[in-house]
Amino acid sequence: MALVQLTREIIFPPPFVADENGLLAFGGDLEPTRLVAAYRSGIFPWFSPGEPILWWFLDPRLVLFLDEFRISRRLTRELRRCRFRVSFDRAFEQVMVSCAQVRLDKGEGTWIGKEMLAAYCRLHELGYAHSVECWQGEILAGGLYGIALDRIFFGESMFTRISNGSKVALAALVSRLKTTDFQLIDCQMTTRHLVSFGAREIAGREFLDQLQSCIQTTVPDGKWCDDRF
Repeated sequence: MALVQLTREIIFPPPFVADENGLLAFGGDLEPTRLVAAYRSGIFPWFSPGEPILWWFLDPRLVLFLDEFRISRRLTRELRRCRFRVSFDRAFEQVMVSCAQVRLDKGEGTWIGKEMLAAYCRLHELGYAHSVECWQGEILAGGLYGIALDRIFFGESMFTRISNGSKVALAALVSRLKTTDFQLIDCQMTTRHLVSFGAREIAGREFLDQLQSCIQTTVPDGKWCDDRF
């Protein structure tokens, strides 16, 4: 099937018409209504700055069920040392910029261009997008951001500037999600790093079943703005 070009109408093709790499469609925009509709359907945007907007559905899909989350003994010791202070939704834009900059500093590409930054900051203002910040003093040591819809958190990116920064942020996220009846984190792409925390691949159809079961509303849950863990 030929790649589908989106129109102004907020309709996506069925996820299973994506090609073997997961590419589903192109075009459209990054307005909040379209982004929320995409995530609810298991679809996400991923494209390099200057390119057309590309939309993806990956099968299999890497997910982290919260009751399967595990941490190493080393990270357990790190958490007990309390070297870091964790906050939520206190520096969303800074986290996104850091996710991009750390990749660029390593000579890697990034999909977090100005268009993506503006779109997700808008989702943050609306209460859909959230960040977890890990601080050492006044230094942002690590963090992550993503989208929350009902009982699923869609992880977008994470970064570390000081060793264990992103790991502490992830542990804090899981701790918070467990207290608010979330079921899983969508990790999108498979990496050994995420697998080490207990994430595993599931079939695309099972992932869609999870979406249908866990997302009964798309009403945003508002700013988290909390300091704990």
